[in-house]
Formats: sequence, C-alpha cells, structure tokens
Amino acid sequence: MSVATLSEWVASYRQHPQQLVAAYQQLDADLSRDDNAWIYIATHDEIYAQLTTIFQAINSGEKQATDFPLLGVPFAAKDNIDVAGMPTSAACPAFTYTPEKDATVIARLKAAGAIVVGKTNLDQFATGLVGTRSPFGAVKNTFNPEYVSGGSSSGSASVVARGLVCFSLGTDTAGSGRVPAGFNNIVGLKPTKGWISTTGVVPACRLNDCVSVFALTVEDAQTVAAVAGGYDPQDPYSRSNPQTAPARFSEKLRFAIPDRLEFFGDTLSENAFAKTLLRLQQQGAELVPIDFTAFNQLAEQLYYGAWVAERTVAVGEIFKNKPEAMDPTVRGIVANGLNYTACDAWQAEYTRAELAQKINAQLSEFDALVVPTSPTIHTLAEMAQEPVRYNSQFGTYTNFTNLADLCALALPGDFRADGIPAGITLIAPAWHDQALSHFGNSWQQALNLPLGATGKTLPASNAAKPSVNHVRVAVVGAHLRGMPLNHQLTTRNAVFIEESFTAANYRLYALANTQPPKPGLARSSEGQPIAVELWDIPLARFGEFVAEIPAPLGIGTLTLEDGRNVKGFICEPAALSDATDITAWGGWKAWLARHHSA
Repeated sequence: MSVATLSEWVASYRQHPQQLVAAYQQLDADLSRDDNAWIYIATHDEIYAQLTTIFQAINSGEKQATDFPLLGVPFAAKDNIDVAGMPTSAACPAFTYTPEKDATVIARLKAAGAIVVGKTNLDQFATGLVGTRSPFGAVKNTFNPEYVSGGSSSGSASVVARGLVCFSLGTDTAGSGRVPAGFNNIVGLKPTKGWISTTGVVPACRLNDCVSVFALTVEDAQTVAAVAGGYDPQDPYSRSNPQTAPARFSEKLRFAIPDRLEFFGDTLSENAFAKTLLRLQQQGAELVPIDFTAFNQLAEQLYYGAWVAERTVAVGEIFKNKPEAMDPTVRGIVANGLNYTACDAWQAEYTRAELAQKINAQLSEFDALVVPTSPTIHTLAEMAQEPVRYNSQFGTYTNFTNLADLCALALPGDFRADGIPAGITLIAPAWHDQALSHFGNSWQQALNLPLGATGKTLPASNAAKPSVNHVRVAVVGAHLRGMPLNHQLTTRNAVFIEESFTAANYRLYALANTQPPKPGLARSSEGQPIAVELWDIPLARFGEFVAEIPAPLGIGTLTLEDGRNVKGFICEPAALSDATDITAWGGWKAWLARHHSA
C-alpha cells in the first residue's frame, strides 16, 4: 500500500488508535528488505514496542489520542541519526554501533506519537549529493532507475517519494536535504541551523550540519519540523528562535534570481526552470537578477578550501585506523582535509564571514532567492565516470546555504521534458522558515502536481495553518494599510493576512483631539460588524508594538464575524463621551472617505 499524507494518516486513526496494529502489519509486509533505500528495517517487536507506549498512555488516561500530533505516523531516519536499539552505520559497516539513546530529534518525534520504521541509505558519512557512494548500493531515482536519486539523503527521499512512509529525516550540510527532494518530486525542508538539534547525529561538518525533513507536502514537512525543533541544551550549536521573522512574504512578492544561471549544457533542466519562473511571474512575483559572485565564491569554500578539514575531523578514528573500509571517493575527499593548516582554517572563516555578510545584505531586499534545486541530473553510468565533477555540479545552488546561515525549502516544480523532476528551492535568511513554508504551501496547491512518485494529488482540504510564534492582531484605524501608523506594523515584520469584520456587537467612534486621527472600538449590545484588517506580528515584537499604543486605546480580545477570537484595538469607555459615533459607516476608511469628501 501507499501511505497517506501525515494529516490523512492521523485523521484515519485518531478515533480508533488500536487499528494501527493492522495498519503496521500491512506496512511490514510492504517494506522489502531487498530494497536498498533501506539499510535497516525495524522488526515487528521494535514497531510494536513503540505502539505499546502510545496505547498505554491512552488506556491509562494519561493522554488522549488528540495529545499525539503525529499519532502512529510511520517515518524513516537517515542512518546517521541514532535510534535507540537500531544500528547506526553512516553507510560504513566498519563504523556500525548500536546506540542506547535516541537522538534528540527522534525522541521528540516519538513523544509526539510517530513510529520509526527503519534507517535509510546514504552517501557514506553524508559526504556527497549523488546517492551512489554507499556499500549498500546506489539508490535509484524513483522516476527513472537509470538516473541517480540524489544524496546524501538518498534513501530518505526515495521512501517518501514512493509513499512507503509519511515523512523521513535526512541531514543537510551542503544540500543533502534538497537535491534528493528535487530529483524525486518531493518537499525538502532545510531548517535554520540550530533549530532542530543534531545531538545523536553522526557529524559531517558540525558547524554546518542540519537535520532536514522530507515529505510529500509542505504542510507535513512544517508540522514535523515544528514538533522536532526547539532549543536543546545538549547540543552546543542549538539556538532559540528569536521569533522576530515575518510569518509570510510581502503581498507583492519580490524574488531574487542569479544573474547568470548555469545548467552545464542541460537544456532540459534549463527549460523546466524557465517554465517555473514564468509560473512565478504569472502569480504576481517580481523576479530580480542579482550578482551571484559572492554565492558562487562561498559555495566553492565548502569542498575546495579548508572547510573540508572539518569532515576529516568528523570521520576521525576510522579514517585514521581503517581507511580501506571507506568508500574510495569519500576517502579521497576526507583526505584532502590533511592539506590545510590551522592558519588556513582561520583564513577560511574570515572569508566565510565576509561573503556571508554580502549575501545576507543582498537578500535583505527580497522575500527570498529562487534557484534550481540542481542545475542538472546524471545517470548512474555517467556518475561512475565523473563522481567528483558531477557531484560538484549538483551543489551549485546549495553549497553556500549553511555557510551563510540561510534556511531553504526545496519544492516540486515543472518536470523536464523527459519526465524527470526538476524542482526549485527558495532560500531566505535565518528564521524565515515559516514564511518559506507559507509560500511553499500555496505554491504546491497552485501547481497541484502528483505527490512524489505516488500518483496521488494534494488533498482538497490541505490549507495553510495559522502562523506559529506570531500574534494575530485586528487593526481598525490608523494602523490600516495606507494609514499613517501602518509603519508600526511593517517595520516589525508584521504581515497582512486578510480583511475581515468584527462580530455584530461593536460600535465605532471617531475620537476627539487625536493626532493622527484615530477611532475607538467598543463592544455594545446594539452594534454592527466593523471592518478590520488582520495582521500577524512576530511574538518577540508584539510587546514593543503594544508599548507604542497611547491612551485611551489598548489591546484586548476581539470576536470576528466567523467566531474567531483575536487580539485587537479597544478603547477606554471614558474617551467615548465626546467622540463621534461613526458605526453606521461600517469602518474607519469608509468614514474618512465620506468625511473628507464632505
């Protein structure tokens, strides 16, 4: 069988959790141990032990089924991420060990009700973007088995694209959570560094490693990341979200694109990306070419500079004592790290910082950067002939991302004329993950492409979720768009959501002696709906926004016409005695228009 999306799976079993046993019996029968996308598949006992933890919590009354946001959801983990009791090999049999403790990300997902069904194949020690550097065999593309799957998270992408699991975990240091997504028509969420803990993850480059999420839909990927993310005191590189970034892009989308796009002669991929850019323009996005020099220079640093020495450190003892156990290509890359000195490493860091500053300054003028996830794809046979050069091509638009402290979202895009996927990636500054996902969700709905290689399409009910780490505020007067105080929202990265109306039990007044002119909103049993705008303001900026609100105004809870409760402007009753009742006009802008015309 092909499993459903995450939301469909949870909805199916929330009312009758015990039916999960039968579902996993069928899933176990469907997972083939001859499928080299897997390195390890969980045993019946390992699966049932995880289910039992959920059943015990529900049956004891400790929790309800609704307390598990990922109730019984099957997922896979790249085999460089520790799952207690399951071997971790990083695709190197001589390196294999069996951890006693889950990686932090696994523990958080299990606590939410998700079930680990196996460990997936990868480019050895997560070194590569191809999916061929593994003693367990090359993972084939899910659309054409003659082509590569992309790596290093090859197995994780493959099992999601085929619908074997609802989501999977990969890692992304140089693009390993994005390239396989692009080659297999799925979503690859590369989070801001430090959002998802790497405790319990075999390091590749600790300063740049990220745990990534593969899913069929953006909504599913964002749901998983929200559960898995958060500060981890056990991870020295973990960070807390400052909660200051916008929840959405601006109303008038403005995307940067490279001024010179390189496809290495691959006209099929070039034409597919051109179609995607046209789609973006048809959706109202402005596409602005930017100088890509700093991006290219930073991308080159990752493998052609002292940064490669960090991989040498990460591999450690096995490279020193058993180099023959390593994949020859991986061993050659790691060995290059010995050619650099500590002085070289510091100079590389200075170069990284300079280039990253330039890149972030360039991107500050845009919602995001749009690039091909990979400029080209190659067959397994071609990759065998040029394993290093073609791998480098795949990283053209990925290698700089973590070095510049950016977040990214790989999305399905227009297919190549030969039927092979050619996705796009949106890249934005750190902590803009939510804005990327909001756009990605609407993009995926607009394209309505098949999900992965399953042949299924996006569920009709799939819709954007409310913003997290933001406060939704209803504004009624001088903070409306085009009004004199709107800048107090926009300068704090607040984003416009929609126009709406209050419930019918409010009255609106034009306050006396206020500059700029302001209205006052008050609840009344004899009222009518009043026009408002809804804005999402980052949680960390909400306090300073409220601090600027002068008496007699304040922030309270408003009820909208559809029954939702949101924060919004209210007025002290004492200020209404000399105010003008303008309720009949239905809103501040309508009253101003009539008042000024009179």
